[in-house]
Amino acid sequence: MDSPSPLPFQPSDLYGNWLDLPLDLTSSILRRLDTIKILTSAQMVCLHWRNVCKDASMWHTLNMGHWDSWRHLLNCVYRKICRRAFYLSRGQLVRIEVGRFCDENLLKYITESSSELRYLGVVNWCFKISDKELSEIAANIPLLEELEISYCRLITENFLKVVGHNCSHSKSLKLRREVWGDGPFEECDRWAVAIAKNMLGLVRLQPDGNSLTNDGVQVILKGCPHLQSLELRHCRYVTKKGEFERWCSQQVRNLQ
Repeated sequence: MDSPSPLPFQPSDLYGNWLDLPLDLTSSILRRLDTIKILTSAQMVCLHWRNVCKDASMWHTLNMGHWDSWRHLLNCVYRKICRRAFYLSRGQLVRIEVGRFCDENLLKYITESSSELRYLGVVNWCFKISDKELSEIAANIPLLEELEISYCRLITENFLKVVGHNCSHSKSLKLRREVWGDGPFEECDRWAVAIAKNMLGLVRLQPDGNSLTNDGVQVILKGCPHLQSLELRHCRYVTKKGEFERWCSQQVRNLQ
């Protein structure tokens, strides 16, 4: 008697059914996707995924700094998507990074409704927000612990004073800005004074790519007693040599 023919191979036998995955594992997988992909694609796959994407825990972190466009219409779309993602967080947003598409209205809307915000990144040539507007926004985020401002025109002495006054929990500050010219840019050393006088609790500082001088570094190290990491990459007017380098190494654990 002939043995019965084997059943035809089904791909699901190898991969299983994604709908059978535990809820926390499904959430973990979907969080790895870009915010745009979640809102425009992933949540459309099935009702189960749509319900997962509605959970506020999915939206504790919004990484949107890489959303980059000079086109006005596309930036409008990005702002709408960002608002939708923030709405889904139900005020539980903890970390957000925004880029060129962001304007002051969007950032005010987010910070005024986010009592738990711990990290704010304004990066990638975000020119739609002024120093004055960002200073006003800083007053809305008293629990902020990490601030990153990269390649924007927002860094001024007054702004750093406002952040230090309103965000007393600040532990990490990252400032990336290209300063062009043949000599030291005095404003950068004024930033150092503002940091030293108003952000005493800093643990990590990264003033990347500016014209800070040795004098500015010395002011920071004397004024920030809790500083453990100071990264001076591309600070071309800082001379980490000889006695000055040895002194800096004694003041801070990680000097780069």
